[in-house]
Amino acid sequence: MTIPDHISVWAELADLDHTLRHVDVPVAGSNVRTRVLQAGAGPELVLLHGTGGHLEAYARDLAGLAQDFHVTAYDMVGHGWSELPDYPYTIDVLTQHLIGLLDVLGIDKAHLSGESLGGWVVAWTAAGHPDRVDRLVLNTPGNIANKPEVMQRLRESTMAAVQDPSDETVRRRVEFLFHHKEMVTDELVNLRRQVYSRPGFVQAITNTLVLQDPEVRKDFAWDPSWASLVKAPTLLLWTDHDPTGGLDEAELLLGWLPDARLHVIEDAGHWPQWEKVPEYLETHRSWLLLGKNPSDG
Repeated sequence: MTIPDHISVWAELADLDHTLRHVDVPVAGSNVRTRVLQAGAGPELVLLHGTGGHLEAYARDLAGLAQDFHVTAYDMVGHGWSELPDYPYTIDVLTQHLIGLLDVLGIDKAHLSGESLGGWVVAWTAAGHPDRVDRLVLNTPGNIANKPEVMQRLRESTMAAVQDPSDETVRRRVEFLFHHKEMVTDELVNLRRQVYSRPGFVQAITNTLVLQDPEVRKDFAWDPSWASLVKAPTLLLWTDHDPTGGLDEAELLLGWLPDARLHVIEDAGHWPQWEKVPEYLETHRSWLLLGKNPSDG
């Protein structure tokens, strides 16, 4: 019998020298206990997950990326197994957490690659802290056009999964991320169920989902007024089956960002880093190390 490409998160990390620890990061006047995984050597690369996510979103990529980079993946404030302080996790707060983490880890400047909400955070960070950023990858950043129906769908599906972290509701939420839904494993679902069952997580996800409220979102919404301040060379990493935003939204960003390119991974949904690992890795190597967009041949 053939061994599957993916067995488990642990199997992905089994032959990778890495550290997994918690560090205290100053955010909003107090320290936030933050879970961090680091591996590899080379240029600094920091990975940011999406709404309701955790660093295991990158489990299939860490060993490959660690061949070329010193990789840092972490659970954002109010996510995963990081601390869950009770205040809104708006984009400025998530950015403060990222910059604070870089300071604590002694990272002066890094490549940043963010998926979904993480892409929003790294773009906002690059606009406000250009001296801390080398190159950017915005991985399926989602709903650039700020469509109310997309916000409502994300808000309702996420809240339903957290309020009732059963196999059925959480599996539905994880399957939303995938084009190939057969790739959603029991382990991945149960990891989310465990996170969503943490004491205080209903309030934490409420504090995250404020970004799906149009009134709160308007202060941070994707807009050329701030996106035009992103001077870092940026790769828009899209897919052809992203449920949160089509290529028309990528075109918006290409017009707003001063130095942006587009690469589309085909046959994938919102998590190309899980569904299309070799292409995801090669895209990062090409763009971050060589300054080359794979779409340019």
